[in-house]
Amino acid sequence: MILKRLLPSVVCIAVLAGCASTAPVAADKPAPIANAMADADAAVKAGRNEQAYAILKSATVAHPTDKSPWLRMAQLRFDDKNYGEAIVSGQQALERDPNDMLAYSLVAVSGLRVSSKALGDLSLKNGFTGSVRSEAQELASLLRNTLKEPIVAPPASRPNQGRSSPAAPATTSKPASAASSIKPSCSGPFCGLN
Repeated sequence: MILKRLLPSVVCIAVLAGCASTAPVAADKPAPIANAMADADAAVKAGRNEQAYAILKSATVAHPTDKSPWLRMAQLRFDDKNYGEAIVSGQQALERDPNDMLAYSLVAVSGLRVSSKALGDLSLKNGFTGSVRSEAQELASLLRNTLKEPIVAPPASRPNQGRSSPAAPATTSKPASAASSIKPSCSGPFCGLN
């Protein structure tokens, strides 16, 4: 009978003693972000971009509020012409620092390159009509106004005209005959979007 009363108490004490004697495991402190960035830069210099990306990816887990690994990943993906991932990483950097102009630039230029390729592919398939065409025209107008250029085309296909002055922005409602006289030869995806 005494054994029946003592057995649960002894088991409880043994369990509690086992828990108390186990020292808490010290969590490994993550390496400073500067070390991860230096390691990633060394990997890039050695031509191992995927290893650099993996180092930066683990740095984002170890330092979730730091924008620098995200920004560096965006730059790596942009340099590799992987614009979709450059946009995603750039947006992550912007979530951490909404005023980072490099992140905005990487996202904007990557987005334009993706759009340009998609519009080029679409125009090759003669599917460039309807709402897609009108949205592309609005985008071209926005780009013209932002860049203060009369047309949006690669520098090689621009006519030998100087840049329009910032004081006199390009107009967006030109007649079709005026638009064709400004742009004699155009083969890019933004052709005919004046």
